Amino acid sequence: MPASRDPAAYRLYIEARKIWRSKIAWQFTREEATRILTDVKKAAELGDWGARALMAHFYLHGLGVLESNHVLDADPVKSVEIVRLAAKAMQPWGLYDLGVAHEHGYGGAPYDVDLAWAYYLRAAQLGSPEAQMALADAYAGEGRLNDEEIMLQCAFQQGHGPAAYRLGLKARIQKEYLSAFKIYQQGVKFGSQECASSLWLLFDGDGSWPSSSEEEKINLKLLGVAADSDRGSRYRAIFEALKINPDMKLNRLDQVLPLPPEKLPPWSGVEDAVEPESYDKPTY
Repeated sequence: MPASRDPAAYRLYIEARKIWRSKIAWQFTREEATRILTDVKKAAELGDWGARALMAHFYLHGLGVLESNHVLDADPVKSVEIVRLAAKAMQPWGLYDLGVAHEHGYGGAPYDVDLAWAYYLRAAQLGSPEAQMALADAYAGEGRLNDEEIMLQCAFQQGHGPAAYRLGLKARIQKEYLSAFKIYQQGVKFGSQECASSLWLLFDGDGSWPSSSEEEKINLKLLGVAADSDRGSRYRAIFEALKINPDMKLNRLDQVLPLPPEKLPPWSGVEDAVEPESYDKPTY
């Protein structure tokens, strides 16, 4: 990504994105949807790559799911045009998205699975966690479990929530329950709804998961895991918040919702776990 980022364009983009992530799609008014589109489009025209990526998303899916708030029709060709610019600049997200376009054959990108995988591989090499997850799936399908693990770890180390969930499941299967807790906790920090749901169900039930075998229940009990409705309710609140705003990163989670045997500190809501916004010069 570029070494610098224009603060004015970034602020325009990020404030619009906050509005976009503040509600479920059908809850927006036409005025709110129009403001989101106008500001993101302007920031994209000013050169902000985050805004350009979001415009590619809007062009691919449209903006406004109801007649009352629909302000942009889907236009996959325009979406792929933006993605091609990012891929030409060797931006990992652009290479990955262009691979998706070729895998499914839309937006003027001809259907070509081999080309799609070439883009996924290059995107993964350059750090795209989504591409690394795609490779992890492919390696798992071929029984190359060590390579799957490497790709999952690459994505996890970059703060990718879906990778955390997958690694947590693998730890459970391998009966590494303490590792599973810690990985799920990290996943919640990354904004993983699935990880939040897993810990909610664990503590809100009887101290085990609904799918737990008797052996797993015994091992969880030996680790000191027990039903804890207070913990469960906090993870549930986080899960519900992430359904609306999957951008949320909960960097202060360990301070307000530590894993057992730590006692729970006071809690006034999900925002307690979110790091206050930095007003330093923005970067990519």
